[in-house]
Amino acid sequence: MRKIFFLMLIISAAMFAQSVRISVPYERFTLKNGLNVILHVDRTTPTVTVNTWYHVGSGYEKPGRTGFAHLFEHLMFEGSKNVPEGKFDEWLEAAGGNNNGSTNNDRTNYYEDIPSNALELALFLDSDRLGYLLDPMTEETVNGQRDVVKNERRQSYENRPYGMADIMIDDALFPQGHPYRWPTIGSMADLSAASLEDVKEFFRTYYIPNNSSLSIAGDIDIAKTKALVEKWFNEIPAGKPVQPQERTIPVLNEEKRMTIEDRVQLPRLFMAWISPASLTPGDAELDLLSSVLAGGKNSRLYKKLVYDLQIAQDVSAYQQSQRIISEFVVVATARAGHTLAELETAIQEEIAKVKNEAPTKRELDRARNQYEASFLNRLESINGKADLLNNYLYSTGNPDYFNEDLARYYAVDPQDVTTIANTYLKDNGRVVLSVVPKGKIELAAQNSPVVSTEGK
Repeated sequence: MRKIFFLMLIISAAMFAQSVRISVPYERFTLKNGLNVILHVDRTTPTVTVNTWYHVGSGYEKPGRTGFAHLFEHLMFEGSKNVPEGKFDEWLEAAGGNNNGSTNNDRTNYYEDIPSNALELALFLDSDRLGYLLDPMTEETVNGQRDVVKNERRQSYENRPYGMADIMIDDALFPQGHPYRWPTIGSMADLSAASLEDVKEFFRTYYIPNNSSLSIAGDIDIAKTKALVEKWFNEIPAGKPVQPQERTIPVLNEEKRMTIEDRVQLPRLFMAWISPASLTPGDAELDLLSSVLAGGKNSRLYKKLVYDLQIAQDVSAYQQSQRIISEFVVVATARAGHTLAELETAIQEEIAKVKNEAPTKRELDRARNQYEASFLNRLESINGKADLLNNYLYSTGNPDYFNEDLARYYAVDPQDVTTIANTYLKDNGRVVLSVVPKGKIELAAQNSPVVSTEGK
């Protein structure tokens, strides 16, 4: 009886999951200068999130002038015409708020989480740096943040164990000139070469109302919030239309193998493929496949490499979804006394199995449940909802894309996963990178020549 009851619970949960309808009511309007505004009311707590997306990331930069998108993530907190240096954070924190920003290949995001009575303060601060950031900007300001970014690059990449791996993988995956080839943080040479006028020109081109969207979610009154947005943002002039991003879809028709020596104790293997763009066919399938392979301790690779063979310290896989094209990556760290050639053989066997035989329904349901739990977790916070509203507007033109997004995962059947694996996870279209301790080349995967990370 207990087994029957447990089975009924599983069936009920699955039926409930597929029947869920997500409702995130919103009102959208556009100012005369082209600024898109999305308002969502959630009075669960007396708090508000002001979430701004600028439709520019490192993928909009030019070779030789990289790192600008991320540099502005720092400069935007350094003061503007009516906000002295240091006061942005000071005034927000005095009101009980906090803020941050992030940059990736496709967009730059800034947000403030504040008590609802501090909404106008956040709107004033955001409007002043959009409209008047360049007024007080000097060589000294840029140089100070340029040095901060360079130090961040050292900490996050050059001096971090395995830190250069992502840079080396993207450099090998994408052809010369492709927007995703260089790292978001930029190169040391490009950061050093950037002049004050270069930096200002980047801001004038991309930090304009008609290339951004403002998502406000939380304990708000729609009419009053709309009036406040118009009060603070209407006077900022529109900029010239932004030129379309270079969106060439790259194809890798060879296997690239390489090894880098690093100050690490254990060797680590990276296997990467070019995969479908975010929200396009194949994206959800590979997201689910990454979970089947390495999503938790019951996944195929974790069970085989860590438990059964005991040759790996850890293993992970992920579909890094991006706007133009994505990357599917498997990462595994060898246990002491084992080589990356052993890890590659075991990983290759599991990928071959998926290509030849579809995963079980139980495996796929587990992967779906993991994704849905993560998806719904983002919707528990007003910050998460505001960010997704901005994301969907930028990606699809429709802020209310929640149900369509989740439905992609329930439309996948086991055979779809096998088909996509055969289509994209090709042996002759991937990068295999070995990161080994200095002087331990013998621990690398087979036929992986040593390459230099200098200048990357």
